[in-house]
Amino acid sequence: MGDKFLEISEAVKKKLAEIGSLQDLQDLKVKYLGKKGELTTMLKGLGKMAPEERPIFGQKVNQLREELEKSMARRERDVKEKLLEQRLAKEKIDVTMPGKNIELGSVHPITQVIQEVEEVFLGMGYSIADGPEVETAIYNFDKLNTPADHPARDLQDTFYVTEDVILRTQTSPVQARVMESQKPPIKIICPGAVYRSDTLDATHSPVFHQIEGLVIDKNITMSDLKGTLEMFAKNCLGQNTKVRFRPHHFPFTEPSAEADVSCFVCEGKGCRVCKQEGWIELLGCGMVHPKVLQNCGIDPNEYAGFAFGFGVERIAMAKFGIDDLRLLYENDVRFLKQF
Repeated sequence: MGDKFLEISEAVKKKLAEIGSLQDLQDLKVKYLGKKGELTTMLKGLGKMAPEERPIFGQKVNQLREELEKSMARRERDVKEKLLEQRLAKEKIDVTMPGKNIELGSVHPITQVIQEVEEVFLGMGYSIADGPEVETAIYNFDKLNTPADHPARDLQDTFYVTEDVILRTQTSPVQARVMESQKPPIKIICPGAVYRSDTLDATHSPVFHQIEGLVIDKNITMSDLKGTLEMFAKNCLGQNTKVRFRPHHFPFTEPSAEADVSCFVCEGKGCRVCKQEGWIELLGCGMVHPKVLQNCGIDPNEYAGFAFGFGVERIAMAKFGIDDLRLLYENDVRFLKQF
């Protein structure tokens, strides 16, 4: 039996010297030290031995196991070191080589316009207000003087989640919520996404972005609105930009107006951007309707205010000379790199 122990010891030593991978080493462990390995098989023969021989044989088996485990552990360390050296030699980095260029992204033109507008109005003492995009019809229509029989309530004009819950068609509901929760004076702008049932083409999209503004205080007049919009236009579109009002109708303002700006490309002389008119339609605005103030819990006999709103995409298209709205949504890197 002593020859068997010596035979196993010599065989393991020989195979350990030939091993070049961790997998081969694992296979060797299983063959000799595993549950069905050589040493386990030898221990199963204890039952056939005389009682006085069993302790001696068991001790020798355990000694051999301890010897093999130590030998295999040493060989495992050697193999790992060798593999690491090979890997380091193969993956050696030439620190003198130039690094890889990492392309940095840029701010999307829509985001650029929103951030620029926010900076202008923050400098004028406004705060930024936010609200839900999934809105109730009460805030989107009723509180803004647009009753149930108004044409704007047509099911074709927006996306209805339920009969009384819609995707907001404008950011005006944010104004209504602020007027309900905050006492005048109020000076806010409300940027955000809005939704309307429009067909996507060069100038329309069912999803677009608006920025609306609201001022409520005592003794607010139309001249305050005109001065505010002129300052905004000069800061965003150029110091030579002029603003003009054209009469219009909105249910939530009275009087109402469309505000145009002089073309910042040709300075009003007429060009491709302004379609030879010298003016570019910018936004809708007006004095807040007394019914809107009443609906939001503000006394129209004590307070007055003005509101305005414009599409961010329209500003971006005019500012950057973009002639197709869809370009802003296609995420074409070749297009976006220009900004």
